[in-house]
Amino acid sequence: MSAVSSIPFADSAAALAHFSASLTFETDCADVHAALESDDPRSVDFVLLDVRSPAHFSRGHVPGAVNLPHGKIVASKLAGYPPDTLFVTYCAGPHCNGATRAAIRLAQLGRPVKVMIGGMTGWLDEGFAVTGT
Repeated sequence: MSAVSSIPFADSAAALAHFSASLTFETDCADVHAALESDDPRSVDFVLLDVRSPAHFSRGHVPGAVNLPHGKIVASKLAGYPPDTLFVTYCAGPHCNGATRAAIRLAQLGRPVKVMIGGMTGWLDEGFAVTGT
């Protein structure tokens, strides 16, 4: 028996519930890019937060992203956004937990949030452009 099948797989109903639920917490670089590049202004119905340091942000970030390091996410910094604003967080990449830390802070503040999986690494791997400040 392989390491893959040694742990039983979930039935299809459980798999459907699990994978469907994951999309309520995550989005990916391609979906964010498509929204940002769309000609329909309703497509950008979220605020993209780059939660890395200002130094990393200035070296290159997703166009349109707002820099707010995860350790600086407090209610006063979000006061200008309506309470139902969806925030999408990203950090350096899969090796970094900054986007998750930021998502936790936003959720603790009662804000809707998703994480852009892949972060900057994923963005660059997809071949999408970055901008500096």
